[in-house]
Amino acid sequence: MYKKILTAVNEHLNSEVTARYAINLAKVCGARLYLCFVAEKKMTASAINRAKEAVKRIYLEAEKIGIEIEAITETGDPVKKIGELVRGEGIDIVFASTRKEDIERRFFAGTVARRLSLSLPCSMAIVRVAHTGRIHPREILVPLKARIDHVEERAYFTAGIAQAFSSEVFIFHSPEAVSKFFHGEIHLTPLEWEEKLPKGIADFMEHMKRHRIAHAGRSVPGNIGRMITIEAFSKRHDLIIMGASQRSLLSSILKGNPVEEVLRETPCDLIILKPRHED
Repeated sequence: MYKKILTAVNEHLNSEVTARYAINLAKVCGARLYLCFVAEKKMTASAINRAKEAVKRIYLEAEKIGIEIEAITETGDPVKKIGELVRGEGIDIVFASTRKEDIERRFFAGTVARRLSLSLPCSMAIVRVAHTGRIHPREILVPLKARIDHVEERAYFTAGIAQAFSSEVFIFHSPEAVSKFFHGEIHLTPLEWEEKLPKGIADFMEHMKRHRIAHAGRSVPGNIGRMITIEAFSKRHDLIIMGASQRSLLSSILKGNPVEEVLRETPCDLIILKPRHED
């Protein structure tokens, strides 16, 4: 599914950590990796040098483990230049890191990550780095809602990251309406748990089996964003992989946005996946 992966690199350490997630996924998928640094006109010489040094480090690291890699440096608007590269090279997925200012802006308004997610024709993984010194997740938390689109790609991406780091996947479902589901935390056997799952989640778990990924799951009702954060913190998960919210702006204002809640409060690294490949 992923034959060409692009990771956006800049002067910030977060982008270098993000690139290492891309490297590991590229290795598992046998994909070609593109490193792309776009120097904006307002960037200082020192910032440009830091970004170029990061590109060199990432390139050498990927080359050392046998990944086919290409480094590209451009000048101009990052969104425009990355978009041109994606369309010209037929990129399958783009990795980009969030910055501190991205987290502080509601709905990612005006940020590079937000603009990329809205404009790119390919899949995108936005990475929020919480621990720059830890890049080997052993336990991956995957929150899923009842209805899931692009199930096959979500499972493929999750399985690829899990395979890359020999991780175990923990699938987490937090129903919004307690009265329609469970009262309190439910402890079930794996078979019982899967029998009570919505179809989308059951399909996702079936894909985990096909990819031979060790996985477990449970369901805890409550506020979605808050419950995901509590789960990650209390169970000491190393990484969260969740889908990009499809809520409209008005719905986000009235009901809140789980992705934004987790983005601000996550105790571990977070990957927000926006899938584009059809099942």
